[in-house]
Amino acid sequence: MNKMLMSVLAASLLSAPVMAHQAGDIIVRAGAVVVAPNESSQDVAGFGEFQVSNNTQLGLNFGYMITDNVAIELLAATPFSHNVSLLGVGKIAETKHLPPTLVAQYYFGDPASKFRPYVGAGVNFTNFFDNEFTNDLGGALTDLSLSNSWGFAAQAGIDYQVNERWLVNASVWYAQIDTDVKFNLGADPVTIKTDIDPWVYMVSVGYVF
Repeated sequence: MNKMLMSVLAASLLSAPVMAHQAGDIIVRAGAVVVAPNESSQDVAGFGEFQVSNNTQLGLNFGYMITDNVAIELLAATPFSHNVSLLGVGKIAETKHLPPTLVAQYYFGDPASKFRPYVGAGVNFTNFFDNEFTNDLGGALTDLSLSNSWGFAAQAGIDYQVNERWLVNASVWYAQIDTDVKFNLGADPVTIKTDIDPWVYMVSVGYVF
């Protein structure tokens, strides 16, 4: 009788669902992240708007499950590098930026589900640095700078739990990034208000602590 009871107990434990996301879990994800600017700007000296290239870097995010369904997450990455171009001129400048983004998230479904879709909303801070002209139009363009930005951010994603600790993830983000691009055109100071407003795509592998 005792052997039968132990067998039933062992079987029930082995068949118990794995809690994929539960209160107190720390989730760390790493993978490829693409920033695809959806840029617009004021006219630049009659050449039209700035054009900003895409860039791919190593993305990292760190999540903490406050409850089984509510979490906070910080998105970080290695610095993104972008080429800045003008129609008819081509590439004129380069810039780098770091866009740490903090969001509150809601995970749908049961904590034991292998698939956990989620949505999030929060705030983005973008720091621009290493701004330089690569084509100064014969010395006409000097002293390039881009102001830092604070803006709204939103995301949607899904985790697939491979086992108790490992998962794979796909997510998409939208961030409001507005900057004042300042430079001298000859002897005249110029400020061009520019919206970067990128879509950000990430595919990653995660580990649950």
